[in-house]
Amino acid sequence: MSLSITGKVKHIFDTQTFDSGFTKREFVVTSQEQYPQDIKFETIKDKTALLDALKEGQEVTVSFNVRGNEINGKYYVNLQAWRVEAGAKSEPTLYEKAAEAPAASEDDGEPF
Repeated sequence: MSLSITGKVKHIFDTQTFDSGFTKREFVVTSQEQYPQDIKFETIKDKTALLDALKEGQEVTVSFNVRGNEINGKYYVNLQAWRVEAGAKSEPTLYEKAAEAPAASEDDGEPF
């Protein structure tokens, strides 16, 4: 399953390297919608380099996969980023479009 979201980078964590040589790096993006959400993503292996040029507060579009697994009867979900595009502009939401629409005037020449 592949999805994407646009928002601002809130926090970038340090790279974690495990004894096996596996590397992981996490970051948080605040979504741009009526009710913003702080969403934590992870990058693994060579994809950790995607975060090197990012700065907190920067607008990005993150493409990611939803990964789920079970370990000892417990279930986990990870949002695994595979592309991060900086400076991305999103389409305005319906809420934003309604807020920007000009107010109707009573004498605008329309019969209704």
